[in-house]
Amino acid sequence: MEADSVSIWPRMEPFLLGALQAAPSSKLSLHYLRKMASYVRTRDGCFPVLGWPMWRHIACGKLQLPEDLAWLYFETFDLLVGHTPEERLERAECLSQCSSKSELDQQRNKLSVDTLQFLLFLYIQQLNRVSLRTSLICEEWPSHRTRSPSSSDREAKTSSQNKNWDDQAHLSFVQSHLAEILELLVEPGQLSQSGQALRDCQISLEAVRSLDLLLEGSVCHGRAVQPVHRLLTKAPLQTQAGWSTQSRSFPLHKLLLCLQRGLTLNPFGITACLRSGKKLAWAQQVEGAMKRAKIARNTHTAPPGSKMVLMSQVFKQTLAKTSDKLTGANVKVHRCSDAFIYLLSPLRSVSLDKCRDSTVVLGPVETSVHIHSCQNVRVVCVAGRIAVGASSRCTIHTLTPTRPLLLPGNTDITLGPFHTFYPSLEDHMASVGLAVVPDAWDQPLLLGTEGIVDPSLNTSSNPDPACYRLLPPAEFHTLVVPFQMEGDTCEVPGGLPPPYQAALDEKQKRIQNWQKTVLEARLSKEQKRQFQEVVEVKFHEWLLETGNRQELDSLIPSAVASLKDLNGPATDAPRVNDTEHIRNGRAAGQSPLAC
Repeated sequence: MEADSVSIWPRMEPFLLGALQAAPSSKLSLHYLRKMASYVRTRDGCFPVLGWPMWRHIACGKLQLPEDLAWLYFETFDLLVGHTPEERLERAECLSQCSSKSELDQQRNKLSVDTLQFLLFLYIQQLNRVSLRTSLICEEWPSHRTRSPSSSDREAKTSSQNKNWDDQAHLSFVQSHLAEILELLVEPGQLSQSGQALRDCQISLEAVRSLDLLLEGSVCHGRAVQPVHRLLTKAPLQTQAGWSTQSRSFPLHKLLLCLQRGLTLNPFGITACLRSGKKLAWAQQVEGAMKRAKIARNTHTAPPGSKMVLMSQVFKQTLAKTSDKLTGANVKVHRCSDAFIYLLSPLRSVSLDKCRDSTVVLGPVETSVHIHSCQNVRVVCVAGRIAVGASSRCTIHTLTPTRPLLLPGNTDITLGPFHTFYPSLEDHMASVGLAVVPDAWDQPLLLGTEGIVDPSLNTSSNPDPACYRLLPPAEFHTLVVPFQMEGDTCEVPGGLPPPYQAALDEKQKRIQNWQKTVLEARLSKEQKRQFQEVVEVKFHEWLLETGNRQELDSLIPSAVASLKDLNGPATDAPRVNDTEHIRNGRAAGQSPLAC
């Protein structure tokens, strides 16, 4: 079998979930990471695993990073690597019992990561480094040598937007920086005085195993996906890579050439998904708005960690789905507007990009929800992490064990507690290892171009500390998921924070007082009819003024009828059961009234 039959590609998740969507600290440049690579291999307690206390010492004492930023990188890497749901729930239980910073530090001190993989993770933060040269010359001027992009290429670029989703950017990054990546894996004794690897140096198999974080591949098209170290130690690549069974190592220059020859675009990336991914069937096809919507997935072919669902240009629609096809998928919602989207399955990650005037309700998200360049969007989710960047007038109701990350470019962001449920929510939370405590929804972390932002300082290069607010209890309302599903959850998991529960109780009390007032008025039958008409008129006026009419119209009984063949007999509310519920938001119909 020829070596040319082996394909190696960058894994999606390290770049999608691991690279923070902000310019990295200058202290994470190759110069400093080379010093760190030498340091960790010559100090006790740093290699082959690196604990939080030693990373804090390196980050804060050697690299001069703020402790919050050091923890952010450590925590992000921990979210990325595989932990079982049981392990995550056990850790959440321990953290929930911490009542002081010292107790929290004791729990953090128990955590450790693979040293070399963590080094590579820190290195790929350069993915989002701002390059003045690239920003000046990259695709600004057309060239006769450049082929015209196909429509799939254009869609991939448009849908990717940021480099975290762009598999072509991942490939370009690895191709350009592979030599430096391998240098970080070389033992200090084989480095020159300047820290660069000597040409005849060797890389051990144990060090090459750390490349499994970034690279994977397969022998022949369609074969099982394997970690890169396994491909390099077997035919047909072992000879080309210089694998020695005696020394259990690879010559650096041979390994570099072998990997460079085999690198190719990820066959499960966003480009392939847009070109040949399976298009999701719509429950109902309508004219106009729905014609331009695109939804595709690769979940039927991709291995775990590469499953994705892409949704683009859903316009004036209500879409609801719960399905095994969504479970464990990385979801991208792109350029949707005036839409109501319910994805009620356990998800791996979710990205909202350039959406506006929409509501997105999500099942539990194991890793992160990233909101970028959105306007007037409401997001409701339980998630491992929330990150918001370059967005305005967005409201996020979340339950999260980590501090919400506010990136540069935000204005008028509102943070509120998680305020809804659906019947299978708690089962879904358990399946991805998310608990009701700890909950840090109201403790945002502001990340600027120069690192963590001190709220007491306000400089032009950092986010305005006033870019967000916590939702006042007086403005708080719960959200009802308007679909019937199977399950046992019948209330918001963990309950509401006391001030918000008190605000709801007060509103309920006012409703009861109003009902008592109407009852004691002893209206005649004619007066009751007139009073009902006045209430209905005012209610419809309120629906139109607030835009809620569109959402209600998309849930009228005619929508249920369209699902009858898919979900069985129609019921009083739409059902969500391994299918989509989609309805044109401009449909006519009577809105339900609460009297």
